[in-house]
Amino acid sequence: MTTNATNTDHTDSASPDLHFSSTVADIVRRSAERFRTDIAVEFDDRTWNYRDLDTAVTAVARELLSLGARKGDRIAAYGKNSDLFLLLYLGCARAGLIHVPVNYQLKNEELDFILENSSATIVFADGDLLDAVTATPTGAGAQVKDFSTLLAPATATGIAPVATGEFDVADTDVAQLLYTSGTTSAPKGAIMTHRGLVHEYMSSLMSLDHSASDRVVHALPLYHSAQMHVFLLPLLAIGAHNIIVPAPVPEQLLAIFEEREINSFFAAPTVWVALANSPDLDTRNLDSLRKAYYGASIMPGPVLTKLRERLPKLGFYNCFGQSELGPLCSVLRPEEHDDHPGSAGRPVLFVETRVVDGDGNDVAVGEQGEILYRSPQLCEGYWNRPEATAEAFDNGWFHSGDLVKRDDEGFIEVIDRVKDVINTGGVLVASRQVEDAIFELAQVAEVAVVGVADEKWIEAVTAFVVVKPEQGELTEADVVTHVKSRLAGFKVPKRVDFVAELPKNSAGKILKRQLRDI
Repeated sequence: MTTNATNTDHTDSASPDLHFSSTVADIVRRSAERFRTDIAVEFDDRTWNYRDLDTAVTAVARELLSLGARKGDRIAAYGKNSDLFLLLYLGCARAGLIHVPVNYQLKNEELDFILENSSATIVFADGDLLDAVTATPTGAGAQVKDFSTLLAPATATGIAPVATGEFDVADTDVAQLLYTSGTTSAPKGAIMTHRGLVHEYMSSLMSLDHSASDRVVHALPLYHSAQMHVFLLPLLAIGAHNIIVPAPVPEQLLAIFEEREINSFFAAPTVWVALANSPDLDTRNLDSLRKAYYGASIMPGPVLTKLRERLPKLGFYNCFGQSELGPLCSVLRPEEHDDHPGSAGRPVLFVETRVVDGDGNDVAVGEQGEILYRSPQLCEGYWNRPEATAEAFDNGWFHSGDLVKRDDEGFIEVIDRVKDVINTGGVLVASRQVEDAIFELAQVAEVAVVGVADEKWIEAVTAFVVVKPEQGELTEADVVTHVKSRLAGFKVPKRVDFVAELPKNSAGKILKRQLRDI
């Protein structure tokens, strides 16, 4: 966008001493000074260079304050990917407001839970989602605005530079309430400070080989921590060219990769599965792709093999983490995939780990235990959830709920979520191990394994399978026979349900708690 003024001579943080306080919005300001007219963000028919992006952030910050928002107020964002979603986040950061991104698939009680828990005073929503907000008790009492109303102030001419001391924001202030996905329980709002997020951006830059020459498509939801905080903001910090699209549609993505010579892309494994299965994969010229990132869950081995064979110059990075750390915790780099298949890699720059047993004692190398984290990236606790905060934090260490093993080189292998481990007949089974075995069958498009309450077995190993229609028929007996040939008998599913699709949130995570309720 083109404006008549730039923001090149100001600070976002007013401090009485010489302490350098770097906020989230400071990142964009510094990029504006360094990269100026280079393209920062594209969305639809709008293009923002770095200088104009920074100016628009200031305009949005002022607009929010003009609506009556005051420092520390929570501003909810309920919409699909767009440049305006990004501008609202950065505008909140500049104005000292707390951004609350909300999964746009949530409605009714689930939506109201986050709006009520965060006490959001203003809710920005896409035009087609406004009614869903006002239909909730909390939304009906909040100030509800269409995202499109931000476009006029953001693109206005003559926007004045920031005056000294205009925005009083420090890196210790809260920048965002990052609600967990709620795949196993009600979501909790992780309290993320500017300082924590800036540390996480640096960890991402150091571990993922981001570069100013990157041309990147951002397709996963920006309300989700990974797309926003592992990719978009770190890439804006170093001057990369970012293209935001509303949703990860496989054929559209492959066309963009070819036409725009994209070299870097992140997606959940479910999206990579769809790309691997697309007939367009073999017809598009994808030679520009060099960096492929995945996270949120393990990449099925057969899918990874297919993609690496089709695109031998493409390096894969397994990004593992948790919302409470902003979220990146560990990375398996491309050169490490062959020697450490299935690993989540090693901790990133600002993350320390322990692996402990049920009594909190460190386990030996190679033994299973829960992984704990300590980091400046770590959230300050959960918003309005003191009991959950006390349960998750212990003497400066965060209890992740992930069951892992760690080898003598420090590589982490994620066995399962502690809550996803199945207790069948008194024996513990990692659902992921059963899923990997079932995924070896050529007819399987997707699979999820859960424990379902059972009078005899305590929990019965139950598999939910989505079949590729073009690969022929698959029966329950086929699945059982195959798993029995690979794993111990107690790990074989007691039941196999064939479903049209698996329930997922919009970040691609499979909602296992919904499967347990079926």
